[in-house]
Amino acid sequence: MYGHGLAELRLGQALRWKNRDDFVIATKVGRTLHAAHRAEIDFAPWVNAAPNRMRFDYTYDGTMRSFEDSLQRLALERIDMVFIHDIDRFTHGKNQPEAFKQAMDGAWRALEKLRTEGVVKAIGVGVNEWEVCHTALQQHDFDCFLLAGRYTLLEQDALRDFLPLCEQRNVTLLVGGGFNSGILATGAVKGAKYNYAPAPPHILERVSRIEAVCKRHHVPLPAAALQFVVAHPAISSFCAGTRNTSQLTQNLAWFSHHIPEEFWSDLKTEHLLAEDAPVPVAA
Repeated sequence: MYGHGLAELRLGQALRWKNRDDFVIATKVGRTLHAAHRAEIDFAPWVNAAPNRMRFDYTYDGTMRSFEDSLQRLALERIDMVFIHDIDRFTHGKNQPEAFKQAMDGAWRALEKLRTEGVVKAIGVGVNEWEVCHTALQQHDFDCFLLAGRYTLLEQDALRDFLPLCEQRNVTLLVGGGFNSGILATGAVKGAKYNYAPAPPHILERVSRIEAVCKRHHVPLPAAALQFVVAHPAISSFCAGTRNTSQLTQNLAWFSHHIPEEFWSDLKTEHLLAEDAPVPVAA
């Protein structure tokens, strides 16, 4: 989806002569790409994307085509992790039940076959809603989930049912959008983004209260956001977007920043963090 295939083309070029066992690569299925004239394509929000139209397709055949096309763009013989993408209400609205059923019947069957053949090591679902992941895990044997923005310093509803089931089934969770698409990195500033849009007043107010606790304990807000997420035993990765090596270096610094245990206690005391949320243990 990203750049209408351009992301895979660029990544494949960068990895072309690397040792295949030296990296782990993940991609998604759920859309097929079809060559078209640039003048006929709506590229938003991408800039200078590849000349392909996108079409949702969660069928068995569509999933197999999507996977084969990814192998071609990446010029790789296998992909480690594949997620069924965007089968949530955020993407499909009132048509979500139909998209979800097609994915559970078609895309699941295709990915299970690829996993059995060893062309894929792990399969999962990548969405913006933990409830969708929870329902998918109740229906099929998934290895992992990519959940965007729904287990963060701001939101912990997934603690109720989904994360305990992940632990019970030995399923790994990768968290995307761990900054809630911006506000937990920038703070409650004018124009701060939450869920891909300007943050509403109640979110700005809550983040401001979290920032006040951060200030008392000399903790950068992004460091707290990063470290909180991976403290949960079911979560293996915080997928932090990086534009350049400076941002990568900054993320690593936030991950290693010392945070006192009192900081987490204060957040819970002030009802800014779920009482049963696992927190990092200060080294």
